Amino acid sequence: MSERREFEVIVIGTGIAGASLAYFLAQHGCGDVLLLEREAQLAYHSTGRSAATLSSADSNPTLQAIKIASAPFFREPVPGFAESPLLRETGVIALYPEPAWSRVRAAAPAMQASGLGCTLLSVDEVLTRVPFVDPTQFAGAMLIARDGRLDVHEILSSYLRHARAGGAQQRLGLAVEGLIVEGGRCRGVRTAAGELRARLVVDAAGAWAGTIAQLAGASPIALVPHRRTIVTFAPPPGVTIGDWPMVASDAQSLYFVPEAGDLLLSPMDEDPMAPCDATPDATVIAAGLERFARLAPALAPRALKRRWSGLRTFSPDRVHVVGEDPQLPGFFWLGGQGGCGIETSPLIGRVAADLIVHGHSDAFDTALLSPARFLTA
Repeated sequence: MSERREFEVIVIGTGIAGASLAYFLAQHGCGDVLLLEREAQLAYHSTGRSAATLSSADSNPTLQAIKIASAPFFREPVPGFAESPLLRETGVIALYPEPAWSRVRAAAPAMQASGLGCTLLSVDEVLTRVPFVDPTQFAGAMLIARDGRLDVHEILSSYLRHARAGGAQQRLGLAVEGLIVEGGRCRGVRTAAGELRARLVVDAAGAWAGTIAQLAGASPIALVPHRRTIVTFAPPPGVTIGDWPMVASDAQSLYFVPEAGDLLLSPMDEDPMAPCDATPDATVIAAGLERFARLAPALAPRALKRRWSGLRTFSPDRVHVVGEDPQLPGFFWLGGQGGCGIETSPLIGRVAADLIVHGHSDAFDTALLSPARFLTA
């Protein structure tokens, strides 16, 4: 382990947020970066427990714009970034009953004009792709054909590999116990291994981002973790799922998608809780399986293979919080990724790096991400 105690930037958290930032900082020539991770392994929490899907459509227009801007990074990575493809374009289908279906049809031209590559499908067209969905449960669907499954391991490891090549250091199993604030500025962190100092401390701690901010005495922005659960199970005998698209239904509050020969299902639970090593709730799973049995009765499982939960952390308006704290210079927010930290990391990491190196970014309207938006006059 390096004995260095001073760095240009210290990043708390080596999940997808911290890793993507370190990558884009390296692209700017800023390699004097220390990545700190409280866990002894990478991607232990949200990054390693995601559904690994690129789904560009979003009811929040700001998030949809971020996703659309991020998607090309996965579809056509810059040469040399990764050792294998980042995305399998298996598609994402969203099912809608009435009256939601009529609203979607009316909004489709505007969504397509915004850059969302969506196509509207009839019930029969959905059934040709996923023949086991009950046609009485929806009136139509939207397909985004170029979305699909992400290789999260390849994305995270590529971010970190290039960051390290650019000079970044990484320390695992070292938790931040306090923040150093002197003269009204954040100047480093306290750990069991002693003090580490930096010009800028980045809070990319995922579900613990709010806790880190409180330790620093930063602006009081309520970042709240919410549990999300996933289960997997075998398809029925004789059913070939192949590369089915992800199928999502807000009306049934669930989505399912093929996963290594099995089916992966989420009941789309969103229970607020304190940051923790999240575990599944049997009641939540049972209720989700009941809804799934109504939507796709022929696929309903008799037994589960795996079950796990992760935490998705939201800001008050459910959009990322990115930027230097307006009340505590030297403390930089990179939190509130919600359920889309991986699929938005190309844009968010770039914007954060731009702000750190240049003080501005032309990649996105940073006012929509700034922590200052939550502060009253």
